[in-house]
Amino acid sequence: MVDDAQVRDELRAAILRGDFAPRQRLVEADLCEQFGARRFAVRAALQDLVAEGLVERQQNRGARIREISLAEAIEISEIRRVVEGLVAARAAERLTAADAKRLSGIGRRMRQAVDGGEAAVYSDLNAELHATLREIAGHETADRIVAQLHGQMVRHQFALSRVPGRSAVSLAQHEAVIAAVVARDPEAAEAAMRAHITSVIEVLRSLA
Repeated sequence: MVDDAQVRDELRAAILRGDFAPRQRLVEADLCEQFGARRFAVRAALQDLVAEGLVERQQNRGARIREISLAEAIEISEIRRVVEGLVAARAAERLTAADAKRLSGIGRRMRQAVDGGEAAVYSDLNAELHATLREIAGHETADRIVAQLHGQMVRHQFALSRVPGRSAVSLAQHEAVIAAVVARDPEAAEAAMRAHITSVIEVLRSLA
């Protein structure tokens, strides 16, 4: 039998991959079979994911995947703008030579992905860049907040990635963030990250 934490992590990963549809019911017996887990472990996992905003409980109907509206996605992005701006500034302050090399490498691979029309690769590198900045920043509370908000935004981020020309615009913004962090300029790094997420908000509003 898998332990409680493993059930939670595997169920969260399945939700983020899109294995479950918005508002799809989560039947405990089915989840026990799918993950080879005890019912108690599944219930604990569902409770954790309710707290993260990925799952919701309905009275007398059990748990289901929570659907994030476009309006809520915009509000989430407004919070991300502040928190990830802080993360970028902190990363610029704490940067090492090895960190700078790693960020520059991610930037080069992002450009190659855009030039090659590899949207899925670019999306993965986008996530890697933001995660690397959080790692460099070493701000545990910001990391926890952003990770939770990211989970709630997954489906809307997929919609963003399908907007024509979005990858090229996003690439230039990410390159600006990398350049500011590598230059160890906290104010410029924060401004570049805020500008990037402001652009995300503008695109989300256009989808309404």
